[in-house]
Amino acid sequence: MAENSLSRLAAEFKNFLAAQDEDEFIATAAATPAAVSVASVQPQEPAQTAVPPMPEGETLTVEFPRARAREQAAAPAPVQAPAAKETFSPQQDPVLMNTAQKTAALSELADTIKNCSRCPLGATRINAVPGEGNVDADLMFIGEGPGFDEDRQGRPFVGRAGQLLDKMIAAMGLKREQVFIANIAKCHPMTDPLHPEKHGNDRAPNAGEIACCRKYLEQQIAVICPKYIVALGGVSAKALISDAKSLGALRGRFYDLSLDSVKLPRPVKILATFHPAALLRNPGWKKDAWIDLQMVMAELGLKGASK
Repeated sequence: MAENSLSRLAAEFKNFLAAQDEDEFIATAAATPAAVSVASVQPQEPAQTAVPPMPEGETLTVEFPRARAREQAAAPAPVQAPAAKETFSPQQDPVLMNTAQKTAALSELADTIKNCSRCPLGATRINAVPGEGNVDADLMFIGEGPGFDEDRQGRPFVGRAGQLLDKMIAAMGLKREQVFIANIAKCHPMTDPLHPEKHGNDRAPNAGEIACCRKYLEQQIAVICPKYIVALGGVSAKALISDAKSLGALRGRFYDLSLDSVKLPRPVKILATFHPAALLRNPGWKKDAWIDLQMVMAELGLKGASK
C-alpha cells in the first residue's frame, strides 16, 4: 500500500515539474499524515482522482539540484580558524659528558650488563665482562668476546691474549689504564657450555649473540666517545665497520664509525687489526699489527715506548 502511494505521488510530481522550471519551486513534501493537495495545479492531462494521503511514517523529499547549488553559492564561505602554528622539538645533538657523568653512566650500564639474560650466554657465564679503563680515553680497543680467564675474573683481556695486548699498548707509549678495553659480546661464548671449567672452550660469538650485546657496546662507545677505536680481529671489525669485508681487506685504513642505536657526540675513527690471540698463533703477523698500531700512533701524536 505504501509503495503504491509513493509511486502515484512521484508520478504526479514528475508531470508537474515537466511543465515548470524547477528553479521556481523549492519545496519539500513533509512527513505528515495529512493529504498532499495539488488542487492549484493545472495538469495538462485529464483530471485524475485525488492523490491519496501519504501513509503515516513515510517521507518524500523532492530535490532541486540547481537551486541547491545557487543557495550554496550565495551562502557566505565558512570562516576557517587559522591553522595552528606547527611546532618542532628537534632532537638535540648529543654532547660530550664530563668525567663524573661518564663514570656514572658506565657504572649503571655495567650493572645492567651483569644482570642481562637476553641471550643464552647469560645462563652459562660465570661473570659478565662489561669492560674497563679510562672513561676519558682517546683510544678504545674492542675484541670479540671474553675467554676462560675473563669469565672468571669479570675483566677483559686478562689471559694470554690480554698479556700480549698490554705489551702492544705499552709499545705505543701508553698504559692499560689510559685506554678503554671492551668486547663485542659481554659474556663468554663456549663451544661446550655444559662444562665451563674446561680450558680451550672458547669460540667467537655468533650473529644473534652479537645483536643482543651490540646496544650495550654502542652505549659505551657513545659515553666514552674516544677519538679512535682499534677493532681487534675480524669478528669485531665486521660488526663495527659497515663496509664488512675480510679482515685483510679492511686493514690499512681508517673508517668513520656509525652506530645503529645511538648518535655520537663527535666523529670517531675506527681501524681494524689482528686479534692478539691470532698473533699468538701466528707470530709472523705481529709485524703487520704493529704497522696498524703505528697508524693510530701517528694520529694521536704518540712516539712509542722509550728505549
